Amino acid sequence: MSDAVEGPPGAGPDLELVKAEVAMRWQETPLEELTERRTAMRDVADSMRTIIDRLVGTAAPTELIVEMVDELASIASQLDDWPHGTLYEGFAEAANAGADPHAMFEHSPFIGRANPLAPPISLAEVDGHLEGRARFGSAYEGPPGCVHGGYIAGAFDELLGATQSLSGNPGMTARLTVNYRTPTPLHADLFMRGELTSVEGRKIFTHGWLYATDPDGTERLCAEADGLFISIDFGRFAAMKNEREQAERHRLEGTDD
Repeated sequence: MSDAVEGPPGAGPDLELVKAEVAMRWQETPLEELTERRTAMRDVADSMRTIIDRLVGTAAPTELIVEMVDELASIASQLDDWPHGTLYEGFAEAANAGADPHAMFEHSPFIGRANPLAPPISLAEVDGHLEGRARFGSAYEGPPGCVHGGYIAGAFDELLGATQSLSGNPGMTARLTVNYRTPTPLHADLFMRGELTSVEGRKIFTHGWLYATDPDGTERLCAEADGLFISIDFGRFAAMKNEREQAERHRLEGTDD
């Protein structure tokens, strides 16, 4: 979760315009509008997700695992001659994007289509609230056959971070409280809902629910969460991003300045 950053919330927003912008943001980009690179990055991430899911707990023979070491090392070495670790395209999490309808989250650890660590979660604005859908594979296991509670908390942080954008003065996470009601199954289609409940000055309050559908078709509440976000000064956020880029550049150059 993110730390709250001090700053004024700014002028009161046109909430209807904000909702329209947020709705536009979560519309899936038509495939024909994606660049070749963006499509390829998503395809590579999908392949890596498959490898991760199948590698966890695999019964494959040792000989095959040894062969994979060399093959994957060879693939990784192809990237050694190119700059890496300096990209911070778009936003890492939904909470930081404001109402920008063109915001990108390709590398987000929870909703990023180009991030192999992301499930990923898909989000959509529906009648003034946010809905999310996800499916967690074997790599996310905590209790036997169930999603690890830490990933559930992270999913709520992302969902409610997107939800609080509906306030028009989005901010960063100050507090997230998760109540785990029933086990959340792996390899199951999950549904999430996030609602903006109130705004008090710089404080933005949200609530979310996570559901699974049992084999008999019954919808079951797995967890719910309350999120408190604090409006931020986006000038400060831009400065944080600049400081991050400078530190990364110094790290790659091997300097301490």
